[in-house]
Amino acid sequence: MSEGKISTNGILFNSGSADILPQSMGIIRQISQVLTQDSSIKLNIVGHTDADGSDESNVTLSKNRAEAVKNALVSVYGISADRLSSEGKGEAEPVADNNSAQGKAQNRRVEFIKL
Repeated sequence: MSEGKISTNGILFNSGSADILPQSMGIIRQISQVLTQDSSIKLNIVGHTDADGSDESNVTLSKNRAEAVKNALVSVYGISADRLSSEGKGEAEPVADNNSAQGKAQNRRVEFIKL
């Protein structure tokens, strides 16, 4: 993570929920290892959703999901909270077509942006 951002749709949540599914913790652990190895790195965690639901509910959901990832990095892996920020974009920045199940799955993602 020398520069830029990492985008993953491998951090999974139940539909409409900000609860991180257990199989997603491996990716979060990998991010924590990068942060542990280089204490100068600060990240903005950005949540995204598919287009199901209202714009307003998707923004809230994406914020809650990004915050859940931040909280896991802090509480489970001991990363300092002052190195992390979080925000939600809702459905505003899709990377795939929201008219297919595969596209929706790609749009439900978390990005880690180096600050």
